[in-house]
Amino acid sequence: MIKAVKAEFLTSAPSIKQAPPPSMSEVAFLGRSNVGKSSLLNALVERKNLAKSSATPGKTKLINFFEVHYKDGEAIYPLRFVDLPGYGYAKTSKSIKEEWQKNLTQFLRQRDSIRIFIHLIDARHPELAIDKSTREFLRSIARGDQKIIEVFTKADKLKQSQKAALKKLHPDALLVSSVDKKGIEELKIKILEHIFGNLQKTDTH
Repeated sequence: MIKAVKAEFLTSAPSIKQAPPPSMSEVAFLGRSNVGKSSLLNALVERKNLAKSSATPGKTKLINFFEVHYKDGEAIYPLRFVDLPGYGYAKTSKSIKEEWQKNLTQFLRQRDSIRIFIHLIDARHPELAIDKSTREFLRSIARGDQKIIEVFTKADKLKQSQKAALKKLHPDALLVSSVDKKGIEELKIKILEHIFGNLQKTDTH
C-alpha cells in the first residue's frame, strides 16, 4: 500500500508570478466549489486537516501548494500538490471573478511543472455545463507529457446502478469517496505511475 510519509503546506500565491519556483512535478486539483476537493486532498495524504475547506464556498482565491512524499516499499516519490480555487460560485463580484479566472487560466497554461490535471466532478451532478467547459479547456491546453484524470467525488452517495451508468459514460474516470476511501488508492497509483513510471507491485487491499 502506498503511504504518504510527508505532507506539508508550502505556500499560497494569487497568481503564477508569486508561485514558488518549480522544483518538482506538480499535480493540479481543480473543480467546482463544494465538490469535496479539500476532503479528497486530505484523504490522499492521510491527514485530517492539511487542506482546509472554507465555510463559505468560493471564498478561497489563492493557489495553495503542498509538498507530498509517498513511500512504496523502499522507494520515495516526492511531488507537489497544487490546490486551485473552486470555480462556479455566484457570490463573487464580476471584476474579481474575471481577475481570478485570468490568473487561474494563466497558471494552468504556463506552469510547465504541472504533469497531471485532476478534474473533480460531483458524481451526483456529472453533466453540468461548467464541468463540460472545464473538460474542453483542459483538453485544449494539455501538452503531450501532461495527463488529465477525471475524478467523480462523493461516489458513496450513488446507488450501484448509478455508478455503473457513470462508468459506462466515462470509462477512464475514477469514482472516489473521501468518506469510505473507495478509489483513493487507485488514484494514488495513477498519479505516481504517470509521473514516475511503473511502480513495484503493491498490495492495494
